[in-house]
Amino acid sequence: MRLVTLSLIAVSACFAATPDLSGDWKLNTTKSEFGQFPAPSSMTQKVSHAEPNLTVETKMASDMGEFAINAKYTTDGKECTNQGFGGSEAKSTVKWDGDALLMETKGSFGDNQYTMKDKWTLSEGGKVLTIQRTFSSGMGDVTQKMVFDKQ
Repeated sequence: MRLVTLSLIAVSACFAATPDLSGDWKLNTTKSEFGQFPAPSSMTQKVSHAEPNLTVETKMASDMGEFAINAKYTTDGKECTNQGFGGSEAKSTVKWDGDALLMETKGSFGDNQYTMKDKWTLSEGGKVLTIQRTFSSGMGDVTQKMVFDKQ
């Protein structure tokens, strides 16, 4: 009987539901860290998530102006192509690692190639989205933590 119970627990763990990242998210600048980059004056993300499809509409304002990027991904590890910084092409792979969503994006701005690795996690009962980011380019590496509150 114990073996059957352990087997059922193992099977349940394999089919556990992934977190639903859907929602309207607003950057909490006081809880966020931007490394050597200046913090944006505002940033929102509208996330639509229906496994394996993920759509992220980002709006950001900073001293350099206002930006909007709309991206579509799949969480199955297949490469997705979207518009990146400055209208250039960016290629991403997205997959789950337990309850964390891992996203790796490669692209360029001007002649500078970059790699951006994100780890998305939910906390506080799904009301806080944290994105840990490592941004690497020819100009060096920057680590950031962006904390978003669900609206």
